[in-house]
Amino acid sequence: GMDFSVHPAKRDIKNIQPEGEIILKNYSYFFNLSALCYLINAKDIPLSGKLVKPAGLKGGEIFFRGSHVLPLDKIAERYGNDRTGFIEKGKNLNGNIMNYGDASVELLPLPRIPVTLILWLSDDEFPARADLLFDSTCEQRLPLDIIWSIAMMSVLVVL
Repeated sequence: GMDFSVHPAKRDIKNIQPEGEIILKNYSYFFNLSALCYLINAKDIPLSGKLVKPAGLKGGEIFFRGSHVLPLDKIAERYGNDRTGFIEKGKNLNGNIMNYGDASVELLPLPRIPVTLILWLSDDEFPARADLLFDSTCEQRLPLDIIWSIAMMSVLVVL
């Protein structure tokens, strides 16, 4: 993850690390509201370790459709033949390399809200594919629209 400083009285969010500048510059639409909502709703509960697709969350099957579809196809398109590039991008975002699919990275856009991105490389039989998973406790911490916002930001920052 990356560290940010939130100043409610000044209505200001600042990056502490240089890497965070891109988040505030390019993805503030997703990050600012998500961070504030997280701070208001933060719960001290442990992660379950059970990964779920957004559609598997309560209400997620309806919410993650139509205009709320995550552009995971863009990740597959960009990295479908570039496992190393995907891993390097994850490392540049302070992500943890995981052991799912052909390549995977766990990002930590907010404390206790890990986002796991899984890449399946293209081969002779199947096209490339990307998946996004949350720890199952995310729905106990945040409303579904904020979970979507975090998912969208996580996908876009990898592109």
